[in-house]
Amino acid sequence: MRLDRRRLLQGLAVATAGLSWRQDSWAMAGPDWGSRGLPAPPALKPGDRLAAVAPGTWVTAEELNRNDGWTALYASWGWQLDTPAETMNRWHYFAGRDGDRAQLLQRLWTDGRYAALVCVGGGWGAQRVLEAGLKLPAAPRWFVGFSDNCALQLAQLAAGGGGGIHGWRGERVRQLLSGVAVAPLQGQGWSSGRATGALVVTNLTVATHLIGTPWLPDLNGTILVIEDTGEAPYRVDRLLTHWRTAGLLQGLAGLGLGRFDWTSDGDVLPGDLTMEEVLRNRCCDLGIPVVGRLPVGHGRPNEALPQGRRAELDGSGGRLTLLS
Repeated sequence: MRLDRRRLLQGLAVATAGLSWRQDSWAMAGPDWGSRGLPAPPALKPGDRLAAVAPGTWVTAEELNRNDGWTALYASWGWQLDTPAETMNRWHYFAGRDGDRAQLLQRLWTDGRYAALVCVGGGWGAQRVLEAGLKLPAAPRWFVGFSDNCALQLAQLAAGGGGGIHGWRGERVRQLLSGVAVAPLQGQGWSSGRATGALVVTNLTVATHLIGTPWLPDLNGTILVIEDTGEAPYRVDRLLTHWRTAGLLQGLAGLGLGRFDWTSDGDVLPGDLTMEEVLRNRCCDLGIPVVGRLPVGHGRPNEALPQGRRAELDGSGGRLTLLS
């Protein structure tokens, strides 16, 4: 994912010494979670309060409070979006120092006054919050975000907690938070068959940088949906080859591919593989259902999907359907 940290906010609308990252110090999802899925938190009720958080890049008051901003959006849905003062902090290109962001998220994650946490910024920095010591419990917790914030949603799954929503500002976010059934997503069938499993939805680059850490969940039996932005075809080839050689794709139940948008920067030559050719070449020989061109990822539409919920992927009809 190669993207100007401010362009995400505008267009879509130091390490702590001595930290122990041993996997055995974390509550982990069970080994069969990928087939059975994880429960969602209770549906939101009218008047519920939510907290705005910025795990990575700093945000402005205008982005929150303009007529079409975050506060007005959630008010139109019947909920109150509160912005803690610390969310508006700024340290270089981050929304405050790593430890401060980690402490704020840790406090809000268990604050019973808030029915959900909503990421109002992206950019870069969520993985640094994990490095700074954020520990996510296994209890379900609504947590809305995508792009860089996928790092926290993947860590939430790895800890055994459901409730992440890969989304930004669309109507499906409201539906998922409200417990309303959402329509299947239609893509293009690339490799036939049907698969069921828990959904894991992520930006490819963000997830790649979690390989070898405690924060990448066990993907065996899951339906993985990936997307990216700003990466040329040969770089996506490199990322997917890493996943293949690390053995991370071979145990999937199914694979969905969202939007992979990029602008040529002069280093792609005539005759090189196109993006779709790279995706088909690296993904369609795994012996599992594959659906391409799903309306998920940077750009519009970016249809929201819930993390950890059971779904069915139809590689012949090109559909992704929630089952729970």
